[in-house]
Amino acid sequence: MRVLVVTAVPAERDAVTRALGDVSEASVFFVPGAEIHRAGPFDVLAGGAGPGAAAASAAFGLASDRYGLVISAGIGGGFAGVAPVGSLVVADRIGAADLGAETATGFVPVTELGFGRDWHFPPRSLVREVAAATGAVTGAVLTVSTVTGSADRAAALLAAHPRAAAEAMEGFGVAEAAERVGLPVLEIRAVSNAVGPRDRDAWRIGEALAALTGAFGKLVPVLEGWTHHDRHES
Repeated sequence: MRVLVVTAVPAERDAVTRALGDVSEASVFFVPGAEIHRAGPFDVLAGGAGPGAAAASAAFGLASDRYGLVISAGIGGGFAGVAPVGSLVVADRIGAADLGAETATGFVPVTELGFGRDWHFPPRSLVREVAAATGAVTGAVLTVSTVTGSADRAAALLAAHPRAAAEAMEGFGVAEAAERVGLPVLEIRAVSNAVGPRDRDAWRIGEALAALTGAFGKLVPVLEGWTHHDRHES
């Protein structure tokens, strides 16, 4: 099964391909709108930051070949007490946390406005198997267009989404592209920082990228054992 992996930046892309060997050994090919690095079963592209760029780049990638699975991958923020710095998170649900409207009584999600959706759900069996293989925690990964920078905002997100484990900026966009072509989606995040006040000195980007490489090194046998029935699990 060939898998499309969408990251935000080249450093995350290279962390994924490094799991299958030296980065320089990945074959590179170009399709309209995307530069794809192929390593083992993974076609990996760095599509840009944010849900819009992620959705567009995933759509271009998906048009280039036949895939069985789409993965949004990279580093992200972990919620305290659930996903500490250096840990891995596998999303059991992928949510658009700030897609909606502000009202006098607070935030209203887009679904309550009568539009679209605000959650995607990866296959349960795949989430379990990947988490078991990688030692990841599972939980909701929130897609945000503005990264959290205060304790108040972190608390508000947790109040609205008590099962949240991490936040990032691309997962929901990738999931939207995957859903439109009928493919399952997975999101894997390596935690580089805590969700809350921005403290660049406390970020551990190198450690998180190394954890991402380790996770993808353990994915191949999991994906090989994932059955046709499981692939169509809702």
